[in-house]
Parts: sequence; structure tokens; C-alpha cells
Amino acid sequence: MSGHSKWHNIKEKKGATDAKRGKVFTRHAALIAIAAKSGGDPSMNPGLRFAIDNAKRDNVPNANIERAIKRGTGELKGEAQIEEITYEGYGPGGIAVIVECLTDNKNRTFTNLRILFDKRGGNIGGTGSVAWMFERQGTSYVPKYPVNIEDAETAKKVLGFVDALEEDEDVSNVTSNFDIPEELMEKIAD
Repeated sequence: MSGHSKWHNIKEKKGATDAKRGKVFTRHAALIAIAAKSGGDPSMNPGLRFAIDNAKRDNVPNANIERAIKRGTGELKGEAQIEEITYEGYGPGGIAVIVECLTDNKNRTFTNLRILFDKRGGNIGGTGSVAWMFERQGTSYVPKYPVNIEDAETAKKVLGFVDALEEDEDVSNVTSNFDIPEELMEKIAD
């Protein structure tokens, strides 16, 4: 029986690793498809070249990269187009959150995020509801007004909320304005 238990443990770890790798590949494919909308030739499209280089760094197979380029340029008929969408809202402890998504189905993405916000003690807001609390620098948002989290219970809720958002298949980036002191982070990590 020990052989079975060992295989079961290996299978569990492999499944989790494969799921994470699949999400990374999917995210890269979406970024490549969006960049390819401006042109499918990486030598003429620096955004596409950058997306391809990042994908290769994460060992995305060439076939996946080529399919994503064709999807972005419209060469793959019947494939839904990938869109960039940004959602804003508030999470537990009053934190502000900007959620950047890459999706082929806006309705699915919005429904999943609304449920996630509701279950985790937040609420999704309209465009501009929290963006004013952040400054756009290059391709990322930097919070102007950090929210200090001082108690362990709220810190756990905030971290769980952000983790849940990041696990959604359509979410490409989550930015928030929370600040948890290092000693509190160490306390809740135990």
C-alpha cells in the first residue's frame, strides 16, 4: 500500500503543478493574442515581441505561441477574441482593488468576480470608483493612499481575498492598496 500512497501524493503534487502551469500558459496566450491585434509580425510589433519573450521565459511551447498569434490576428476562425477589461472595487478592511482581466467572455468574468467579491466581504464598483486612489506608472498601478491593516483576522481576510482573485482564470493582475506590517505577516504565517 505504501507504493499507492506515494503515487497518490506524487499525482496530487503533479496535478497542482500542471494546473498552475496551464494557467500561466493561458495567461501568456491571452497577452500574445492581444498584442497580435496590432500586427502578427514580432519584428514589426514590439509589444508582441515582448509578450513572446515573456512566454518563452516561462517555457510556453512554440505551438501555443503560434496559435495565440493567429487568434489575435483573426486567422483562427470561430475563436472568440480576447479582450482586456479592468474592474474596480473594495475588499475586506476597506482596501481598494483594481483587477485586470484578459477574457473571451465578459459576462463570465464579471459574474465570477462579483461572486468572489460578495463571498469574500468586498463589493465590485463602477469604473473610476477606486482608480483615483492609484497612479499609473508604465504597465502597473501604484497606490497613492495605502490602507494599513493592523489586526491578524483582517489581514487573513485580505490575503485570502487577493489570493482568490489571482486564482481566477481570467485575472491577469491584481493591484491593491493594503499594507500589512512585516511582524503581522510573520505572525499570521505561523
